[in-house]
Amino acid sequence: MAADSDPESEVFEITDFTTASEWERFVSRIEEVLNDWKLIGNSTGNLTPEKGEYTNGTWGEKTQDINFADFKFCISHYYMTQESEKDNGKDKLEEDAFPLAMQDLLCMNNDFPPRAHCLVRWYGIREFVVISPGTNCEAIISESKCNLLLSSISISLANSGCQVPMFVQIQQKWRRVYVGECQGPGVRTDFEMVHLRKVPNQYNHLSGLLDIFKSKIGCSLSPLPPITIAIRFTYILQDWQQYSWPQQPPDFDTLLGGEVGGVEFGKIPFGACEEPISELHLATTWPHLTEGIVVDNDVYSDLDPLQAPHWSVRVRTAENPQCLLGDFLTEFFKLCCRKESTEEILGRGMAEEEGKENSDITSALSKLTEPAATVPISKLSVSNMVHSARKHIRRHRRTDESPLNTDVLNTILLYLFPDAAVEKSSESSKNKTPQPYTCGKGQQKTSPDDNLFLQLKSAPFDSLTYRLALCACLVNYNHGGLRAVAHLWQEFVLELRYRWENNYLIYGLPEGSPDLRCCLLHQKLQMLNCCIERKRARDEARKALEGNKERQRKVSGSGSAPDSKTASTREVSPGKSWDSWSDSEDEFFECLSDQGDIEAPHTEAEKNGTKSKAEGRLHPYNNTTLLNSTEPLYIPVTQEPAPMTEDLLEEQSEVLAKLGTSAEGTHLRARMQSACLLSDMESFKAANPGCVLEDFVRWYSPRDYVEEESVDENGVKVVKGELSARMKIPGNMWVEAWETARVTPARRQRRLFDDTKEAEKVLHYLAVMKPADLTYHLLPCILHAAILKLKEEESVEDIPSVKKIIQQVTSQACKLLHPLNHDEKKVEDLINQLMAMETAITRARSLKAKFAIGEGGKGEDTEELEKFVSSLLEEPEVVVIGAGQGPTGSIIHRLFVNAQRLADFTNDEAALLAPLDDDLVRDKKTTGGSAKVPDFPPPAGREIILRTCVPRPAPYSKALPQRLFCVLMREEFRLAGAFSSDTSFF
Repeated sequence: MAADSDPESEVFEITDFTTASEWERFVSRIEEVLNDWKLIGNSTGNLTPEKGEYTNGTWGEKTQDINFADFKFCISHYYMTQESEKDNGKDKLEEDAFPLAMQDLLCMNNDFPPRAHCLVRWYGIREFVVISPGTNCEAIISESKCNLLLSSISISLANSGCQVPMFVQIQQKWRRVYVGECQGPGVRTDFEMVHLRKVPNQYNHLSGLLDIFKSKIGCSLSPLPPITIAIRFTYILQDWQQYSWPQQPPDFDTLLGGEVGGVEFGKIPFGACEEPISELHLATTWPHLTEGIVVDNDVYSDLDPLQAPHWSVRVRTAENPQCLLGDFLTEFFKLCCRKESTEEILGRGMAEEEGKENSDITSALSKLTEPAATVPISKLSVSNMVHSARKHIRRHRRTDESPLNTDVLNTILLYLFPDAAVEKSSESSKNKTPQPYTCGKGQQKTSPDDNLFLQLKSAPFDSLTYRLALCACLVNYNHGGLRAVAHLWQEFVLELRYRWENNYLIYGLPEGSPDLRCCLLHQKLQMLNCCIERKRARDEARKALEGNKERQRKVSGSGSAPDSKTASTREVSPGKSWDSWSDSEDEFFECLSDQGDIEAPHTEAEKNGTKSKAEGRLHPYNNTTLLNSTEPLYIPVTQEPAPMTEDLLEEQSEVLAKLGTSAEGTHLRARMQSACLLSDMESFKAANPGCVLEDFVRWYSPRDYVEEESVDENGVKVVKGELSARMKIPGNMWVEAWETARVTPARRQRRLFDDTKEAEKVLHYLAVMKPADLTYHLLPCILHAAILKLKEEESVEDIPSVKKIIQQVTSQACKLLHPLNHDEKKVEDLINQLMAMETAITRARSLKAKFAIGEGGKGEDTEELEKFVSSLLEEPEVVVIGAGQGPTGSIIHRLFVNAQRLADFTNDEAALLAPLDDDLVRDKKTTGGSAKVPDFPPPAGREIILRTCVPRPAPYSKALPQRLFCVLMREEFRLAGAFSSDTSFF
């Protein structure tokens, strides 16, 4: 008790009545935001916005979050930027002028803007602030809360001196209901709104709306100042049945089996499968009317759309219409996500059967190719032989086991390998072997698209790889999906193996080494073609030498070869027969048939056997002689460098990098890189007996042999030469290689390029490739084809915006497709951009068809229509020149008339009258049909703006702007009013 009575233990509660409440903090926070955005002070000015500036101008937006206790609000500032205002606005400020928003209420230059914020459309203001509930916050429905918010913004505007109108969003967000206020020096404008589901009958016309407006402003002046009226009626055309389908109907006689938009192999489908333009909106406007000029009540109306002085049109497009090219690319790209192998997709049984076919196909084809010795190859089609062998092998397989139809498969293979077709002309039958495709080489065409494949790291247009990409996509899209693609790939690899084993060049590939600028798959196919070329050359050389050897035996009569060189273009090694040499053909290099040796004159020493005989010569080198003798310096026959693909180069680089930086690793790396150099040195020594390293350097690297002129004692110019400083560095690889190089002509050297080994590596690489990997390899080619298709279609429609986007997408694809591992998300975005361009082109095509552009030839009206259609795709709303009386307006009028008359017929009659026949319509009307059908349907939306300038609230107050925007639709009635008052004496 003593403790409780201790005075020090007493607690006194102090209440601070000066602490700000949550509401006061909220008002203060609004003022801080207005100050941060520099909206404090006078906003008056005389800059009247130009016509159409609200639509074409640049709008800015700032947003910030504020809280009222624990309730979150979002405050946003919307404004239109005007460059001229920044320079001249401050010079034109007037002290007692109305705020800028009040001036905008009366401006008629931007009525009914098609692309703007709803408050801009309803009130015509160019700058305002909106406070709305934050995300996931409940709507402000309570009347007391609404009044509290209105009081907050009113106090904030008064305290800060801000003259920008401020709104609060109330009710549910979908209703778009805003109330607000704007304050100026001695004036105030209240923004009020009414939103109903149904239009009241007494206000369903202009007369009733005028009554509302007059009663609201409550002006007691007589006569009442004139009310300016702007009216806009919108008519919607939805029925396009009388026009043709946007895509050609399927051809059921083709191999495609009646697919919509189906095309033959080698082409890409394009276009929409559904109508890309869903609606056409016609806005008929009467911009400047006054009360009494026009009558519109519940009995009669003067508002005939054909008599409207201003027409404008906009189109509503279908959201994501199905387009063939987009589906084509999307379905193919989905294969990248599949991880199954070919064996898993086709089933182990089929894969094993295919393996048996691979082993048996050679023997089967050998039987078919037995007459090749007597019949030209051009008469024996490669594809015919392959297909016949396949048919023989697969005769026991059930048809339903094959994922890809046999006829379709044969058509694809014939498209991929057209050189295998039977040539019937006598001129073509003279060719002994099918000629490789040159990918347009030698053509005069120099289009910028010719080198597009280099930018995209794709493959040349119409090359084998390019064709394979198109076929794989089409097979995936129309002929069985993933299993069909796996089957096609198996057959393709089988065809390649057959060509390798039978020395047939692969059609559709440019000659030469793999082009590292192309995709890896194209490089692999080129590598296989290089192997076939080397193998063919070796086999032809063997046959030629055997023939020459047989002829020599017949001439000599004893069968022994003469001492002198034979007429053969091949050189036989002394002391070694052809049979013993040919046993090692897989290991040693052989010269090509056009690389015959040049026989050098034999010196006395060579005749006596004291000097080795020269071998493997091409021709003398610039009349140069050897340094240690008077013999000419000959260019030797050398081996071609081994062709390599980019993955092999990368592997080689990794191997060389792993050797490290030690002396031993560096030396080993140098030796590995000098294999070609060593081969050339051995060939040089064989072609130039008695040569030295300096002779080799003079031919191989002339810059490394420095010559100097000097004058001797007798005044004779003497030329002395020596190796460069680089060649004299101790441990130089050239010196070491020269010392170890043997005297061996190219034909007896180990091959630098083992075509047999490399071909098997390529075939194995292709055989084990998964369909997903194949898709990645072919992706650049199919995107290349898609871009070319878009360019082709755009050139017909001539859409500037699409042309610009195509250039941007091409540049983006060049950066995206060059890395070996593509970013899937970015590739998907790229495909979406291609789909968007296809949609834009199909929309243009649909509009041109509806406006009959191109049917009546060229003329002023056609050019006007083309410009009009092009503008429809680029702009939100397009003005119709001449309104309903112009050529474009006449077509639009006819569209509505046809739709109205078609709707008046029964469904059965409508089916018989597409396109609509005016004579039949006339007959129906004269034979007891329904009453006259109006040309236009009832307007889908009516918008009316009423303006005036009257003194409020008293007759002696300032005359201030008043405005009422009315929207009348089938399920919406909205009144958005701005009513100004003089607060000086109120």
